[in-house]
Amino acid sequence: MKVKHNDKPWLKLQKYKGEFFQGEWPTVTEMFNITVSEYPDNKCFTAYAPEELFFTYKEAQETILAVSNYLVKKGVKHGDRVAVTGKNSPEWAIAYLAILFAGGTVIPLDYQLKVDEIDYLMKFSDVSILFVDEERFDLQDADGSVGLTDKISLSPEKDNYILNIQDPEFIDREMPKEEELAVILFTSGTTGNPKGVMLTHRNMISDCFLGQGLMNLYPSDVFYALLPIHHSYTMLAVFFEALSVGAEIVFGKKLIVKQILLELKQAKVTMFLGVPMLFNKLLKGLLNGIKEKGIVIYGIIRFLMSISGFIKKTFGVNPGKKMFRGLLAKLSLDTNRICISGGGPLPSSTFKLFNQLGIDFVQGYGLTETSPIITLNPIYAYKEASVGKILPQTTMKLLNPDEKGIGEILVKGPMVMQGYYKNQEATDAIFTEDGWLMTGDAGYIDSENYVYLTGRTKSLIVTEGGKNVFPEEIEDEFQLFEEIEQILVVGYLIDKKTKSEGIRAMIFPAEAYVKRVKETADETGAAEIIQKRMEEIVYEVNRRLTGYKHITRVTVVEKPMPMTSTKKIKRFEVIKEYSDK
Repeated sequence: MKVKHNDKPWLKLQKYKGEFFQGEWPTVTEMFNITVSEYPDNKCFTAYAPEELFFTYKEAQETILAVSNYLVKKGVKHGDRVAVTGKNSPEWAIAYLAILFAGGTVIPLDYQLKVDEIDYLMKFSDVSILFVDEERFDLQDADGSVGLTDKISLSPEKDNYILNIQDPEFIDREMPKEEELAVILFTSGTTGNPKGVMLTHRNMISDCFLGQGLMNLYPSDVFYALLPIHHSYTMLAVFFEALSVGAEIVFGKKLIVKQILLELKQAKVTMFLGVPMLFNKLLKGLLNGIKEKGIVIYGIIRFLMSISGFIKKTFGVNPGKKMFRGLLAKLSLDTNRICISGGGPLPSSTFKLFNQLGIDFVQGYGLTETSPIITLNPIYAYKEASVGKILPQTTMKLLNPDEKGIGEILVKGPMVMQGYYKNQEATDAIFTEDGWLMTGDAGYIDSENYVYLTGRTKSLIVTEGGKNVFPEEIEDEFQLFEEIEQILVVGYLIDKKTKSEGIRAMIFPAEAYVKRVKETADETGAAEIIQKRMEEIVYEVNRRLTGYKHITRVTVVEKPMPMTSTKKIKRFEVIKEYSDK
């Protein structure tokens, strides 16, 4: 059945204008109140581990208001900053919304940051109250505590537990307007010059509803919050999107495939959001399982997948969901409606294979500075090589496009940030004089407003022949090799005068592959076998690439390369570490 799409879902807000909100867009708290009025008995927040915990929308609202009253009595006023750090949980979500219902501004912090980094960021943003889970409740630096006046626990194992706060007495407070600050998201934990992205209520709510202009969401959906909610990607694409339609949010805490599959099945998840690395792992596991059944079975299934993908792409119907129900059940995706990939570039081959299996697979693109979504690949008209169609009410153009039409992507729209907190210099550097946000991403835009990324402008490699190479394009070619856990493609200097570069692949082999090799060889022999296999893979990929993109140096690294919370390799840290090796 061909998908019917509501291309202007934000128009439903009009019937609530005047009663629930006054401006163009509601604030986050106003949006939540609208949803509670529509779906008070729908499941809102759910957790299965460490123990089961459930809230309906009405129950969540009552708890959030009680905590917000407590904050107001503690002295939180309009615009005051309150921080929250911890693993994903209903308590985390309640804390976040309670801060906004108290009239405050949320400072979500990565719970993996070091104590001195958390301390610095809280002082930098003038935080005096922190919601924190059990693991970090006793955090303190060399000088003692981190200078807080209050800590509120997100874990029942500690005193002052958030769900034990019962304060029904409402105290008047000034609530923020749509154009005022809702959240400050720190894009880095470094203590030198932090970039705190200032997002308003208008930024996030407009992005939430404009995103639905390219993707239908329903109150019957079940979202899986696996990636950290302090990151803009999960915050918008799971947290706010679910809350805007009355859907359920199931909180996952560990990026462990076995537990993920269990929770996906237990919750009957319909909306599964992940990063490319996770989807690549799931796909590798499934394809390897099919290969074990023999080359004939594997060939038949791949042939049927190609037929399914052709029908889905050409006629807008999806036979794969029934054809491959058994295979999808192995991935706990048999109840899944849409998979969403973000946080980094996804290989078009992964996108294509999931669609062939009958999964409606959505890839998006954006930055923390854009709340973050600015493109989505609609399931009813997707393009496999594209990161999606430009959102409604959003404008893009290219800065200094080359002869291939590739240039830096600039964007304007209601989701674009106010600027960087206490950092006017960095704010001025990222905006053009006429107000366009410079994304730092290179790409091109086709005649139907679909965007194609070629790489980050800062990671560009200029070869000896003067050709521009974006390493991300090459890295995509390696995503489905089971022997490789991580790959980073970088340039290395081959001519100081011309500053021309060669292309180097830095590879961290998969643990299972290394283990197999070491079962048949000693340390020296194993290292040689692994190096040779990595070079064979590179040779295979080089044969598929244009000559000037060929990798000419292969380095096998002995330890995992550092990654961000959304599982992207910290490119410049790695380049610095291995520059002389």
